[in-house]
Amino acid sequence: MLTAISEDQIANLLIKQLSAIFFVDDAEKYLIESQLKEVLLRCELCFSRNMNKYYSLKGETYFNPFQSAQYTIFLYYFSNQIFRIGICRLLADKLYYLNKIMNACDLFYEIELPSYFQLDHPVGSVMGRAKYGDGFIFSQNCTVGNNRGIYPVIGKNVRMCANSSIIGNCLIGDNVIIGANSGVKDEDIPNDSLVFGYSPNLVVKRMR
Repeated sequence: MLTAISEDQIANLLIKQLSAIFFVDDAEKYLIESQLKEVLLRCELCFSRNMNKYYSLKGETYFNPFQSAQYTIFLYYFSNQIFRIGICRLLADKLYYLNKIMNACDLFYEIELPSYFQLDHPVGSVMGRAKYGDGFIFSQNCTVGNNRGIYPVIGKNVRMCANSSIIGNCLIGDNVIIGANSGVKDEDIPNDSLVFGYSPNLVVKRMR
């Protein structure tokens, strides 16, 4: 994967950003430096599936830390990576918090977003503890959350348009689009559907 700046510069940039807001000790700096390659591999897989022009350069997958959507994904994967290895949860907290501060997007590190997903201007979006299928896409002011402790199960290639929500006991099929300003709550949606409106008065149109 091509990067706009070197891997050392990416690590130093992240350490400086964290240090400007929090404190970063030597152990945390070591973790950032030692886990960077693994995080970049996760980003490469994710970005390689994105057809947006900003995710490739000269025919290769491309990461620019100064492109905010890419950096949102990078910080999520980094916080999740630190959580996965089970060392220094406090650093995972800092990375998660930094992502909220810089990008206004709530992607908690305990949530397992898929190996490839997309986001487009994700300001104000909150992704909860649902099960997410590959190819998940969301935009601004989207919410995935629970109702009475039950979270959705979301299939493959599901797109959430701006200001949409998926809440509670929902099984969302593959290849579903949740239309702008729409909300699904405690309802199942079949594969290959386009959804408008709010539960319990949804309009569901089959696309195939």
